[in-house]
Amino acid sequence: MPNRTKTDFQILVGLKIRAIRKSKGLSQKEVADRAELIDTYVGSVERGERNVSLQSLDKIAVALGVSPEELFQFHDLDVEENLHEKKQIVEAHKALMLTRNIREIKMVHRIAKDILDTIDAEKSNE
Repeated sequence: MPNRTKTDFQILVGLKIRAIRKSKGLSQKEVADRAELIDTYVGSVERGERNVSLQSLDKIAVALGVSPEELFQFHDLDVEENLHEKKQIVEAHKALMLTRNIREIKMVHRIAKDILDTIDAEKSNE
């Protein structure tokens, strides 16, 4: 998948979808099946990696049994400080990587990607 820039809005929408899904006890696969989408797509939406279409958001809302506007109500998410902290950690990680050669950076990237893929696979089975 190409490296895409996540926006804070995409991240918020994804966090909201994940919160609703978990509150209803659904897995990513169950939501994907109900929405006639691919489960990896739902996971990437939840991680804020997709510039998701309105049509897909509507399908996800229907699959979750909520109105589409509920996907944009963030008052119950405590994420503003969390987003700031995430950005600080990413910047610290970036600073660490800049001191390494390209081979080491690629190795760290592969390892981190494998770890995150494993975490995402476990989450999708919840």
